[in-house]
Amino acid sequence: MRVRYPRHAGTFYADSDKALRRQIDECFLHRFGPGKFPKLKKNNRRKLVSIISPHAGYTFSGPVAANGYYYAAEDGKPNTIIILGPNHTGYGSDISIVINQIWRLPFGDIAVDSKLAKEIQNSSSYVDTDNQAHRYEHSIEVQLPFLQYIYGTFKFVPICMRMQDLEICRNLGEAIAKVTYDKNVLIIASTDLTHYEPQEIATKKDQLIIDTILNLDEESLQTVVEVNNISMCGYGPVTVALIAAKKLGATKAKLLSYKTSGDIINNGRSVVGYAALSIMR
Repeated sequence: MRVRYPRHAGTFYADSDKALRRQIDECFLHRFGPGKFPKLKKNNRRKLVSIISPHAGYTFSGPVAANGYYYAAEDGKPNTIIILGPNHTGYGSDISIVINQIWRLPFGDIAVDSKLAKEIQNSSSYVDTDNQAHRYEHSIEVQLPFLQYIYGTFKFVPICMRMQDLEICRNLGEAIAKVTYDKNVLIIASTDLTHYEPQEIATKKDQLIIDTILNLDEESLQTVVEVNNISMCGYGPVTVALIAAKKLGATKAKLLSYKTSGDIINNGRSVVGYAALSIMR
């Protein structure tokens, strides 16, 4: 199996086991985090289908992300995690998946669930096997240390999205639901919200986005982003997660945390919005 080495250890998150564990500890205990450490519950009947999670450096979005991962630990451990992230680099195919690969991180190696990845690819009209899109992308990589922290070992499927329109999202969301209806999976949509606007404007725009997610309304999400010119980088991954989650029985969503980079550094001149939400059966 090919090995993908970490591209953002030492920048977005700490690059050693000890320092990274301490950094994630601090995210959970932060005043914007859950305020306590997560405890992984034994599997009963899991209710959590999907998490929306931010992907900035841990100093900025880590405490918000910790709220989502605290909730995930409470729900029990999935067998496989599907992580959908936007393509910030422009490299690779429109919708890119990888097969036969190990991702190496400070906490250890994680294997791609190649069987499930192939099933998703075969069920979608748009998914390509492509390593290039994932080589430098951070939106998926930064979720993995949090997942290792709460779950230990697991398999995952990374899907990087350069194209995010509704038709492609619907095709991919339905493909994911089709091949995972009888599997114990968690879907993570990686996104930040409004980018580099004043705090007052960003929070208003972000509330529009959050409302569409709470209503499980992927069409409104896409419309709100377009009409209001919202610089949300991962609206496609969130759209896919909403479509797949509803097909898998999800009926409600909950806002777990919302903050901006301005809240972190106490400067609201130009902020990025971060939200953690859960989508549940």
